[in-house]
Amino acid sequence: MEQGEAVSPPSAAEEKVGKEEEDDLGYRLFPDRNKNPQSFLVRSLFTFHNKCQLMLRMTLETNPYAQLLLEAMKQSGCTVFNDRHFSCENCDGCVGGGFDSATSQIVLCQNNIHHQSHMNRVVTHELIHAFDHCRAHVDWFKNVRHLACSEIRAANLSGDCTLMNEIARFKFGLKGHHQACVRDRAIRSILAVRKVSKEMAEKAVDEVFDACFNDLEPFGRIPHSKTDAKRAFRDFQNRDRYNANL
Repeated sequence: MEQGEAVSPPSAAEEKVGKEEEDDLGYRLFPDRNKNPQSFLVRSLFTFHNKCQLMLRMTLETNPYAQLLLEAMKQSGCTVFNDRHFSCENCDGCVGGGFDSATSQIVLCQNNIHHQSHMNRVVTHELIHAFDHCRAHVDWFKNVRHLACSEIRAANLSGDCTLMNEIARFKFGLKGHHQACVRDRAIRSILAVRKVSKEMAEKAVDEVFDACFNDLEPFGRIPHSKTDAKRAFRDFQNRDRYNANL
C-alpha cells in the first residue's frame, strides 16, 4: 500500500505472511480495506462519502494534472474507471490516500480530505503511482528502491512541492528547495508505509534520486502550477496526435 497517494499483486509466498508482515505494507493506515463493502444506500447517508465522491468527480473532470495522467494511462493500456479504480474510505492518522496493488484501487481518505485542492493533489499523487505500475515491473513490496523512485516522482510531479504548498507548511528556501522538498516527502512516505529505519529510507531515496527526479513522464516537465500542467496536457495530446500520424 503506497501512501498519498499501482503495485503488483502479492505472490503466494507473500499471502502467507502474518499480521505483522501485513503491517509492513502500510495496510494499518487503511482499516476499511479489510471490511465488507457497505451498500450504496448506507454509504450515501454519510456526508464524508458524498463529499469525497463529488470532489473526486471535480478533479477527474477539471484538473489538468489528473487529466493528463488518465490519458497517459489509457494510451498505455491501463484505462482508469471512476467506479472501479477509486474508493472513498475512512483512514487512520493524517494519510490522504494510497494505492492498493492487490485490488488496483486508489484509496481516498474521505475523513482526511476536506478541500478540493487537497483532493487534486492526492488523486494526482496516486495516479503517478498507478502510471508507474502500468508502465514498469515495480516490486513495491520487497524493493524499497523501487518504492523510493515512485515516491520521488509523485512528490516531484504532483504539485506536492509547489512554492505555495511549502509556504503553507511554513517551509521557506531558495536554491535547491524544490529538490529538498521532494526528497523529504519521499522519505516520509516510505516511513509511513514500511517498517524500515530512517537511515534505510534515506539511503534508498539518495541512491535513485537523480534518475527518478529527472524522469518526467508523462508530463515532460515539472508542472509547478495548473498553467504548467495545462501546457503539459496540451503537449501530450499533440505528441499523441503526431505519433498517430507517423
